[in-house]
Amino acid sequence: MIQFKDVSKVYKTGDKEVTAVNHINLHVDEGETCVFLGPSGCGKTTLLRMVNRLISITDGTIEVNGKDIKDMDTIKLRRSIGYVIQQNGLFPNMTIEDNICVVPKMLGWDQSKIKTRYNELMEMMGLNPDEFRKRFPFELSGGQQQRIGVARALAGDPPVMLMDEPFGALDPVIREHLQNEFKRIQKELKKTILFVSHDVDEALRLGDKIAIFDSGNLMQHDTPDQILSNPKNDKVVEFIGQDRMLKRLTLLKVEDLVSHIVGFQTRQVREISNNTPEVSNQDTLKTALSLLLASPVGEGKVVDEFQNVLGVIKVSDFDQLTNVHPDQLLAAR
Repeated sequence: MIQFKDVSKVYKTGDKEVTAVNHINLHVDEGETCVFLGPSGCGKTTLLRMVNRLISITDGTIEVNGKDIKDMDTIKLRRSIGYVIQQNGLFPNMTIEDNICVVPKMLGWDQSKIKTRYNELMEMMGLNPDEFRKRFPFELSGGQQQRIGVARALAGDPPVMLMDEPFGALDPVIREHLQNEFKRIQKELKKTILFVSHDVDEALRLGDKIAIFDSGNLMQHDTPDQILSNPKNDKVVEFIGQDRMLKRLTLLKVEDLVSHIVGFQTRQVREISNNTPEVSNQDTLKTALSLLLASPVGEGKVVDEFQNVLGVIKVSDFDQLTNVHPDQLLAAR
């Protein structure tokens, strides 16, 4: 869906040249969320903004759905791509309804279709359409404004979305909530998304693929699990952190682990009491591990959504799936 072919961006100042993006080759599949990850100044935002031609390309080509963006009308290109930034970019003098409906109006939709789209998007964002219809951005919280920014980017139903650190300015609680909402919405809509972040945990949580950049160069492009388990070089290891094996626990669920445990369903709980924690089979392994390490017996009952006990999980089981050694985990207790 999005193809970067030997893409470079060089800025010239007097007799000096600065390479912001250096010969990037990258393919993003349709319906995939690819997170551009890296420190400030690594070229990730520059590369993102080249897709909708907010920044020109020095060398190479970018294709969207098989079409070279250089051959496309700039206005039509930008209307076909949703764009969300950290500051939300809402028009302060326009109501929430008018903000969301900007692109549909430009596309010539009839009023009935526009109104229906507004209502659909507000409900998708978990906001009451009528309550917010005539309000202005300054009357909303930061989290609400960011939701409106996402809704506006989705309004014209674009196949591609560019998101430049959209949750970066929010407090941790609201940020995590919106990340979860993003995952829920993307599961339903399956847009092709380029998402810029400098936060490793956010990239692991949201990305189908992660592209790690350093000084304008692409270090590695792979699935979150492959990046954590098989980092390509020392730069990648340095950026994702020395606790990368523990980070893998956020990618896997309890049900992923129990499928590898021989005799899981026949195990007996050592002590049926309040000291034996219950772990949902849908919990991440990170959540499960924290519960087991806090348990005096180092084990827990795995339950399904109906609270039926499925079996017993132990700290020592983690080595089977994650390559995190039980001795290291027990030492952390």
